[in-house]
This record gives sequence, C-alpha cells and structure tokens, in this order.
Amino acid sequence: MFIKKAFNDIILVQVYVDDIIFRSTNQNLCEQFVTTMQGEFEMSMMEEHNYFLGLQIKQLNHGTFLSQTKYCKELLKKFDMKNCKEISTPMATNCYLDSDEKGTSVDQTKYRGLIGSLLYLTTSRPDIMFNVCVCVCARFQSNLKESHFTAAKRILKYLQGTTNVGLWYPSEVSLNLVGFSDSDFVSCKTDRKSTSGTCHLLGSSLISWHSKKEACVALSTAEAEYIAAGSYCAQSLWIKQQLSDFGLNLSKIPLLCDNTSAINLTKNLIQHSRTKHIEIRHHFIRDHVNNSDCEI
Repeated sequence: MFIKKAFNDIILVQVYVDDIIFRSTNQNLCEQFVTTMQGEFEMSMMEEHNYFLGLQIKQLNHGTFLSQTKYCKELLKKFDMKNCKEISTPMATNCYLDSDEKGTSVDQTKYRGLIGSLLYLTTSRPDIMFNVCVCVCARFQSNLKESHFTAAKRILKYLQGTTNVGLWYPSEVSLNLVGFSDSDFVSCKTDRKSTSGTCHLLGSSLISWHSKKEACVALSTAEAEYIAAGSYCAQSLWIKQQLSDFGLNLSKIPLLCDNTSAINLTKNLIQHSRTKHIEIRHHFIRDHVNNSDCEI
C-alpha cells in the first residue's frame, strides 16, 4: 500500500500483483495518479460501475453497496437452476454431510465447476462462506456423491431468492473495530474436527469474515473456542496494522466470545496447568490481551 498526503488531502493506492485500486479525498489527486501511471505503463482503467469477478460497486448518497447480482444470476443460468424453487437457508439445520461411501457417484467436473463459481461469490456473500468452503467444497471433492451435489444445489436454491443481497458500507460510521468468534465443537462426523468462525466489523460495516475447519481435533469445548479466539486475534492484529497506516490507532479491540472457560484462559496463567493439551502456539492470544491489543 502507498500513501501520499498533500496538505489536508490524502490518496491511498493498494497494489495486488498487477491490480491497483486507489481512492482520494481530492479528485485531482486521482487524475494526477492516473496520468502518471498511464505515462509510465500500459494500463487499462476499470470504472466503479463495471464488473470484476461479477462484483458491482454502487456509490450511493449515504454509502457504498457491493454486490454480485449479475454474476449470481449468470451462475444460476449456467447450472440450469434459473427457475428453481427458492429456499430460505443455504443448508438445513439437520444436515451433517459425511463421506457417504454407499452413495451414488456423480460427475466431478460439473461439481468442481460449481464450487469454484461459488467461491468467487463469497467475495460479497459471507452468508454462504461456511457452506461452500467448509461443509461442501473442502471436504468431499475427491470422492463426490449425489448427497454432496444435492447440498451444493441447495445453495443455488438459496441464491435464487437472494440475488440482490450484498454488503452495505455507510459513509458516516464510527471507526470502532469489534469482532466475534465461535466454534462448533467436533461437528464433523468424519474426523470429529471443529470448525471455527470469526468476523470483524468496523462500526456497522463488515470488513472481514472467516470460516475454517481446524487442523487438529480439540479435546474440549474450551479448546475449540480458544483456538477460534486465537484466529480472531491474529486477524485483528493485521487489521490494526492496516488501520494504523491510515492514521487510525486502536487498542483493546473487543472480542465477543460465548465460552466462559476460553475467556478465563486468556486471563489466568494458573489454568495453564489444566490445559497442557492445548498447543503452546494457541496461547499467544493471552499475551496480546495483556498487551491491551484486544479485550475478550
């Protein structure tokens, strides 16, 4: 990221490989940047109303709305689900997928194409992140059965009724960072590993979300929740550094966690004698609590 300050104005330029996104408080600084870059390199400009991976950015009076409505509709058409019945949730509450060894095998190419397309959609749709990345995509692509494909198509039925859903970022919002962490203890029927999830809000704007199946089996609910809180802490430190580059310094970033044992574990050294089964690398969150980087 590059920052240039000119009197009371600022221009921010972020570069990822060969893509650049920039914004300034002064339109003249943007125009000067474009002229300079196009004078040095062969560049193509993509305006806000155009699409990148189906992402549409609408600048409205009171904020910015990000959505992938067009991409979502094209996805439904591509997989012959344009006229499918709408469903209110992306996955049934009683749905627990396993390897289904006795199930009927289906075409892996079409399924993987569907999952790859849905992964792009998670850019603006955190509501399907858990289902696509954890329950359907990551676990069963190598030995695909009809039950897995049915679960994936249910996500499309959910999208049928929510094509216009996106992320709303109001222009006037308090710049207070807050996060949530949670874990579903030993939820996977196949290997009994837990899934942790975190999200961060800057004011009322969702800026980061995460859902991941853990690499090892947790031996207690406290451990599962503690590891999820650790994932939140690591992401918070990264966001904190980014915000400090913008001139916004934060401390004691609040984390909302719903497990009393995990909360106590971040504050009490004595409890470590009873939690030796938790790997040392997961205890780093306690140090950051003591350093006032975050507050459980």
